[in-house]
Amino acid sequence: MTTLARANLSTMSTTSTPIPSSPVLPRLPEELVASATFLLKRLGFSAKEQTMKAYEQTGLHPYHHGILTVLGDRSSETQGAIADALGYDRGQLVGMLDELEERGLVERRRDPNDRRRHIVSLTTDGEKTLRRLRALSKEIEDEFLSPLSNEERANLHALLYRLAEKHDPRCAAISAPVSPV
Repeated sequence: MTTLARANLSTMSTTSTPIPSSPVLPRLPEELVASATFLLKRLGFSAKEQTMKAYEQTGLHPYHHGILTVLGDRSSETQGAIADALGYDRGQLVGMLDELEERGLVERRRDPNDRRRHIVSLTTDGEKTLRRLRALSKEIEDEFLSPLSNEERANLHALLYRLAEKHDPRCAAISAPVSPV
């Protein structure tokens, strides 16, 4: 290398702005990328990671959002019915309800018809929090689905809903839900 070339390299390295390097990820095998279930699984991991980061800032968990949503739809419910509706372990649900109750978002009282059961309902603060979590959830979904048009989002939702009806009976409804587009 000539002295002039070394001088030019030296000048470039001190005066040019370094280009940030992003990690280069190895390509996945074509066989995996060709699998719809593989893509669903990978997208699920990505959606979960993004969702968890967003919910961390609220001090709540997406599972808390699920509980508040069930209560928002039904006004009050037994602990067992909430667990069954969401597919949550009943023991874990009690801990999550404890957290929500400590924050003043839900209240529990004994069922007057069966003293062994607790009825759970939203508080006024719980209703406000549910509105904020719904807005957050919409933001997360809008960002995640941003590469798709509104029509593509509606089509994707319809296809996912058909799969969910088959593989998770809790998703089956009397009529198809309105696509959240």
